[in-house]
Amino acid sequence: MKVAMSKKNLSQALQAYVRDVPDFPKPGIMFRDISPLLRDHFGETITEMGRLFSTQEWSDIDLIGGIESRGFILAAGLAAVHHKGFVKIRKKGKLPGPVAMRHYGLEYGEDALEMQYGSGRMLIIDDVLATGGTLAAAAELARESGHTVCGFACLIDLIYLNHFSWQGFVPRTLIQYEA
Repeated sequence: MKVAMSKKNLSQALQAYVRDVPDFPKPGIMFRDISPLLRDHFGETITEMGRLFSTQEWSDIDLIGGIESRGFILAAGLAAVHHKGFVKIRKKGKLPGPVAMRHYGLEYGEDALEMQYGSGRMLIIDDVLATGGTLAAAAELARESGHTVCGFACLIDLIYLNHFSWQGFVPRTLIQYEA
């Protein structure tokens, strides 16, 4: 059963649906599982993420780039609601070429992202901002593949792990964790 959320404490209400999973995917990592939030309050989550940007800012965006995999969910929802195109930013080897590729560091390892070439003004979306390595790689990748980055949004910001900005853009977030 869905519970109506008041605007007053919306961030706290959303955060209540994020489940903490200790030692996943590796020991020492506190995984923030957004599955309950998406299951019970997907529409509200997309609406509130959309409100992170003004009407004017939305008019200056052509495309929403979603970072694999949970960023796909949020980005696709935002793209549908705001009538924008959707671009997949995937892990290495998951897209047919030609693609641009960028290696990056994670909170718990290394990986690579790929994106197909194109053009347009892009907002980059991910579920969690930890160290900022994934967002930085996605932004560089977007630029290398022909897009112009217009901003970032993440559902969750682990502010104790980062002070991320890229070329003057600071990600906008709904939920912040201080520890």
